Amino acid sequence: MLEAALTRQFELISSDLIFREVEGVLGRKFGRSATEIAEVLWDLRELATIIDPPRTITVVPGDHPDNRVLECAVHAEADYLVTGDRKHLLPLGELDGVRILRAPEFLAVLDATG
Repeated sequence: MLEAALTRQFELISSDLIFREVEGVLGRKFGRSATEIAEVLWDLRELATIIDPPRTITVVPGDHPDNRVLECAVHAEADYLVTGDRKHLLPLGELDGVRILRAPEFLAVLDATG
């Protein structure tokens, strides 16, 4: 997926709130060091278009970070939201025209449209 982003096969859209969530997940779930996290975030920021979507979506109950991800995708009018979140995001399948896929499915779409 990183190679596809580096070769601009798709436009990566994100927000500062999402980058903060990625930073936490890389440390908590994947045990990455602060240096590794900083390098990954630097690379992603270089590739991404950063937006500041309004807080308008409350699909996931409470002020859940997944709502911020959905807001970013919907506000950007994205075709796809790529995630590994099986609890809240993937079960939605689609929201306001944004298809919600796992990375392998998205890469298959890229290959098919290539």
